[in-house]
Amino acid sequence: MSALAPLPPFAAIVVAAGKGLRVGGETPKQFRQWRGKALIRHSVEGLQAAGAAPLIVVIGADARDDAEAALVGLAGITLVNGGATRPDTGRAGLEALADPAPAAVLIHDAARPDLGRDIITRLLAALENHPGAIPVLPVVDSLAIAGEGEVMTGKATRETLRRVQTPQAFRFPDILAAHRAWPGPTDAGDDAQVLLASNGSVALVQGDERLKKITFAEDFMDSSALPAFRIGQGFDVHRLEPGEELWLGGVLIPHDKGLAGHSDADVALHAITDAVLGAIGEGDIGTHFPPSDPQWRGARSGQFLEHAVGLARTAGYAIANVDLTLICEAPKIGPHRPAMRAEVARLMAVAESAVSIKATTTERLGFTGRGEGIAAQAIVLVTRTA
Repeated sequence: MSALAPLPPFAAIVVAAGKGLRVGGETPKQFRQWRGKALIRHSVEGLQAAGAAPLIVVIGADARDDAEAALVGLAGITLVNGGATRPDTGRAGLEALADPAPAAVLIHDAARPDLGRDIITRLLAALENHPGAIPVLPVVDSLAIAGEGEVMTGKATRETLRRVQTPQAFRFPDILAAHRAWPGPTDAGDDAQVLLASNGSVALVQGDERLKKITFAEDFMDSSALPAFRIGQGFDVHRLEPGEELWLGGVLIPHDKGLAGHSDADVALHAITDAVLGAIGEGDIGTHFPPSDPQWRGARSGQFLEHAVGLARTAGYAIANVDLTLICEAPKIGPHRPAMRAEVARLMAVAESAVSIKATTTERLGFTGRGEGIAAQAIVLVTRTA
């Protein structure tokens, strides 16, 4: 097989500053897993494989840790903070490339991971005759114009309409000048609209259905995109203090001391919640329910676990089983195990047979052995639902 001909030199910008809230969960979609790696990583690797250099990734101001984790091990990438609007974000990436300026730049959406080299080839070829080029697909469905109350008020002519994709290609001086001339804070749907507003010609090249944008939770649930199962583990500790209630596994247990914490300090449910979140790569309980937030003071931990199970369901997984171990000298867990097992099963929407609750001691060693606190560790298996 002959080697692929090298493409003309080009730089690239991956736009990843959005919140991606329509997929659900707390983690922006561009940093969630898709086919074994972070969604954004697919776009970056595809551009680098085609020869993009340098490569700018534009992120939200609070997303640097997520971005660095998603792109760990990849060289030649610069992270830049985006702006309040889409044109602001595009310009931030372009300004980061301005010295020395490349001849051409591709601007790509991190939510379109399945990027092929053929698209890039067509876009760069179109720049020989136009300052901009975008991949498009025909509209095959009939189109209706909706009025107030979701009533059809007219029809649109599909023959003149196209579905726009990314990456979008530009001669660098033209797109930078267009962004600098853009009248903020006016928004725009994409960079091609910014160039068009400056009377720049935008060529249309054939797009690819593989470049579908990941938008909703079900887009992550393609069975080919998900491992058949995933495992998470959780661990939590709370100290025992007089005057506090003792909640374990969602059950109030009579005891001379209770667990202290911002919520009800249920170490059992906290450990299970972290295990569920770990299995689907959604951080930990503090990410979703920060102790600095007063609304969670005294909150029942059952709602934390139900939230985590809901996120797993949205991500395309069902709870297979949970194995919990409580570590303490007192109280004795045995008498309360049936009630705890039933409550955990209810919160996780599984059969009691899928819930294992055990207890052990540390032979009076350490803080649990001295009766200063209770620890819990949990392992959860989730299985793909599609």
